[in-house]
Amino acid sequence: MIFSTLIGVMKRKKTRPEPAEQICGENSQLSSAVSSQEPLTQNKDRGSDMGKERIKIDFLIHDLKVPLAVVEAGIKSLLTRQDKYGKLTEKQEKVLRRALRNTKITQTLVSDALELGRSREGVVHSISCNISELIRGAFLEIFDLTDDRLSEEIRACPDLSRLKQILLDHGVELRVEENFWDREVCLDEPKVKQIFRNLLNNALKYRRHSVEVEIIEEKGALVLSVSDDGEGIPQEYHQRIFECYFQMNGEGSCPVRGHGL
Repeated sequence: MIFSTLIGVMKRKKTRPEPAEQICGENSQLSSAVSSQEPLTQNKDRGSDMGKERIKIDFLIHDLKVPLAVVEAGIKSLLTRQDKYGKLTEKQEKVLRRALRNTKITQTLVSDALELGRSREGVVHSISCNISELIRGAFLEIFDLTDDRLSEEIRACPDLSRLKQILLDHGVELRVEENFWDREVCLDEPKVKQIFRNLLNNALKYRRHSVEVEIIEEKGALVLSVSDDGEGIPQEYHQRIFECYFQMNGEGSCPVRGHGL
């Protein structure tokens, strides 16, 4: 920009313009140079504003976790400490369990929103994690919301063989070797658990009868796959399903809806 401006001035000196014309020409060049910088400045300002707005949203989402945890603890106390807080009727217990389920759903949405923000930023926090705790935790997060009894059975499982049998009784085949089940791996636990939970949750929603979860080691890496016997996703949507909030507009026979996260 500076070099081109100097060339312009030198050419004008050869034609000996009037002082007023020369000043006008230089002012025009200066205005043009300033104008060309404005989009860059505006884009930078917009990016900065978006970053600040994202931080505010992240803080707001994070602040929602505390009151939700208090609500969850209160409902659990009413359900489990009836000797202290008073006996519940069957109808009252049903209402409280529904409230507890929806509180957990809201907590899951809040956690997903936080992880979504981290994913957009490309942030990865790898830590040492036990495979069994990761997988069991994802199953519990799903069944805590849909099947209290199954959730308690999974929580009380003493070993892998018993867990496999319980899941198989509910149409989920868990394929993993015993010597691999308690291995430690390095990964971003919240993010991987969220991905696995979403895959598993979708498989459970859209299956006809069964779901298969396989965990293997391949070339020093953990390979976790989820499959189901449902209709599947049409070829034309294979790329679009990775777009945030994308849904297939209820195509197919399954009436289940989600958020597209």
